[in-house]
Amino acid sequence: MRLVTYEWAGRVSIGALTAADGVVDLAPIAPDMNALIAAGAAGMAQAAAWVAQEEGARPLHEVRLLAPLPFPRRNIFCLGRNYAEHARESAAAWGQGDHVPAFPVIFTKATTTINHPDTPFIIDPQVSTQIDWEAELAVIIGRGGKNIPPAQAMSHVFGYTCLNDLSARDLQRQHQQYFKGKSLDGACPLGPWIVTAAALPDPHHLHIECRVNGQVKQKGNTGQMIFDIPHIIATLSRGMTLLPGDIIATGTPSGVGFARTPPEFLQPGDLVEVEIENIGTLRTPIAHARSAAA
Repeated sequence: MRLVTYEWAGRVSIGALTAADGVVDLAPIAPDMNALIAAGAAGMAQAAAWVAQEEGARPLHEVRLLAPLPFPRRNIFCLGRNYAEHARESAAAWGQGDHVPAFPVIFTKATTTINHPDTPFIIDPQVSTQIDWEAELAVIIGRGGKNIPPAQAMSHVFGYTCLNDLSARDLQRQHQQYFKGKSLDGACPLGPWIVTAAALPDPHHLHIECRVNGQVKQKGNTGQMIFDIPHIIATLSRGMTLLPGDIIATGTPSGVGFARTPPEFLQPGDLVEVEIENIGTLRTPIAHARSAAA
């Protein structure tokens, strides 16, 4: 099942996509995606039965897709340097030598970073002039828990979506940590929908790609992760409770802009596309603060 948060005729609701790309409204089942996730297996069974009726499906092109979780309960959990080649290119670019982490590198992005599909990210040159792309597979937690063993971790997954961990590299250098440079408003495009775990049984063998203006910048496979999803969930939940609706960004392949020679950064007018096999394509236009205000 593909689940969306969408806007139509001034109303925001959640829905499920049919095979013919119609949107079946799920408002009778849950008011928003967080509530649907919290409803657990019973809520999903109700949703599946409702979608099977296909009553009043609205064409996808008639609605505006929003981030599937536009208002997460708390910060987005993120993995840094979770692909070996990206770990090496990052370490080299920061002058740290050839370094692959022995333990997951964890940081967060503020909830205000969430951005909708096809909605511009605004570059304000007074804040940052080094905005970079990072294509990532995002995991959505369904059933919460603490001290979750790796063998049970996948049963806690609700679904998957595309995420672009837009990063202000100059702020990262200035503050010598990840949070500020990763947490500019709108710097976490998410979507276009959530593919439920049952519909994507093998998330560890998916092609992942980032394109800027149609040119491929990143190309990898989720099977290249250093720490797989069960390891990530087990690590995060050790001594800390994960909640339904938590978003986990699992890291990015090599090919980011700041590690290129010479470095490349996003400019107003660019279009960034994150595509993940069996999920979809997340598009983010890049705009200038002045043009956005106009």
